Amino acid sequence: MRPPSLLSLTLDSALLRIAHIADLSHLPDHLVIDLFRVEKVLKLFLATGCEEIILAVQLLNIKQPLKMSSGIQDSEVDIVIAALQPNLNTFFEAWRPFFSRFHIIVVKDPDMAEDLKIPTGFDLKVYTKADIDGVLGASSINFSGHSCRYFGYLVSRKKYVISIDDNCLPAKDAAGSTVDAVAQHMTNLKTPATPFFFNTLYDPYRKGADFVRGYPFSLREGVECMLSCGLWLHNADYDPMTHVVKRNQRNTTYVDAVMTVPLGAMMPVSGINVAFNREVLGPVMFPGLRLRNEGKHRWDTLEDIWNGLCAKVVCDSLGYGMKTGLPYVMRSDAEAGKALESLKEWEGVKVMDDVLPFFQSLKLSRTAVTVEDCVKELASIVREKLGPKNAVFTKAADAMVEWNNLWKSHGAHHA
Repeated sequence: MRPPSLLSLTLDSALLRIAHIADLSHLPDHLVIDLFRVEKVLKLFLATGCEEIILAVQLLNIKQPLKMSSGIQDSEVDIVIAALQPNLNTFFEAWRPFFSRFHIIVVKDPDMAEDLKIPTGFDLKVYTKADIDGVLGASSINFSGHSCRYFGYLVSRKKYVISIDDNCLPAKDAAGSTVDAVAQHMTNLKTPATPFFFNTLYDPYRKGADFVRGYPFSLREGVECMLSCGLWLHNADYDPMTHVVKRNQRNTTYVDAVMTVPLGAMMPVSGINVAFNREVLGPVMFPGLRLRNEGKHRWDTLEDIWNGLCAKVVCDSLGYGMKTGLPYVMRSDAEAGKALESLKEWEGVKVMDDVLPFFQSLKLSRTAVTVEDCVKELASIVREKLGPKNAVFTKAADAMVEWNNLWKSHGAHHA
């Protein structure tokens, strides 16, 4: 979906009269399709309840507008935690005021031998290597390390998923109050995103903000937000080179802002603190790209960065939005001094030199009208364009196709 054209803006201005049109049979089919691709027009015709219109929309494979939720219920949310350390007592006790209302999925790193230590009092399900093998069988996707969280995405049956790394604790805002990261993610997802025109007061739906002068009224309804990428205080999410150079630097700046990432803009989505609409975006939330010498530290990986770039391209193509900013979490620096171990062999720099131009120029076809369609097409393009440059991209394309199949067989069920 692209920013409104002159035609779509003209159609917007005609909405008051278009409701009186009773017969579209004199219009060529391609004009009817273009007409129905204007969401406000489509909503208007669907609201008539006419069975012929509803059937025509289905036959033309036109994406029907989703109803914007007025709120997210606790029963619609799963919290997914990737357990990369055995003792989670401190983590869960710190998050108890915010997690205790929700169902929690803990996925134990299949490479970890120690038993998990988790305090009682949570509605919680733990998945181990035996569970992963039992559900997936002979899968070529590697779910070890940080990638184990994606198994939680797969087995969840809730509409929304919130995932926070197990070395993160609740942060405090500028006033010293403890931040409810879960509530802020839910707010980000339930309020519209505005990817087509940047609002200089950031998120116009936050209390005390609004659309600034000059913001087109035709764009103020926004679109559904599919992903919320939160941030972190203390130990910043740097690559190993930056960690080594700035080993004593800590992020202490709390910026009280949320913003929609503009259409066409790419960003490095960090899996440290993220939430998304699993019901819609699940097929593209996969562990695709795995570096050859990937370790257990965040700076060793690019799986979440690749995942976020794929998700952003899909959201741009289908007319959805993504937000970043609040909420913050407090990230431990227990591993901050170990980045030098990864520095010599880290291939992420070269990989990103190939990845970013690829995604910046990528345009999915208009025939890809579902997230599954987009992932299938994206995997094919990755294999063709990036595969010859590096074998990790060919493996990523294979993983994307396999994830799509896994989602159809195991993930595409809802509570």
